[in-house]
Amino acid sequence: MNKSKVLTSSKTTAEGRLPGDLTREQLLERIIRVDHAGEFGAVRIYEGQYAVLKNTDQRDTIAHMKEQEEVHREKFEQLLAERRVRPTLLSPIWSVAGFALGAGTALLGKEAAMACTEAVEEVIDEHYQHQLEQLGDDESELKETIQKFREEEIEHRDTARANGAADAPGYEILTSAVKTGSKLAIWLSSRI
Repeated sequence: MNKSKVLTSSKTTAEGRLPGDLTREQLLERIIRVDHAGEFGAVRIYEGQYAVLKNTDQRDTIAHMKEQEEVHREKFEQLLAERRVRPTLLSPIWSVAGFALGAGTALLGKEAAMACTEAVEEVIDEHYQHQLEQLGDDESELKETIQKFREEEIEHRDTARANGAADAPGYEILTSAVKTGSKLAIWLSSRI
């Protein structure tokens, strides 16, 4: 039996950076800051959806997703403290905007709430994947955390699809607007 040896390469965070690129510390601060902001905003979106849909068949689905997002937020709050990273200054805005987005889409119907969830989670899936590509083996614990949370965000996206997201009125316009807003929030939260 011929056993082939698998070669693995070890990569460190910010390895191969060019002049003008973020330093390792700056990159890690941005990742933790923006991920905390995103999870905070996600909790608020689900709180808004739950406030409107708590007496429907979507109640348990939304409650489950909200509980997972609360775990994610708590982990990033812990990382903010441990690594002495300042949270985004935009949290008060994300609190109001997240709740309004969740409640507003839920008022359009459960399908619109699910379309909102699908759109947000698609952006977060790509966002987390990009972060995983930026992190090196020196940040294996953070990578594992982000990978686990990414898998749960994909689960939320798939749940939304299974619960009629594509049947939302104005689906294409709604999801496009939510994706654009989510990408803008990511960009702003990583910097402010």
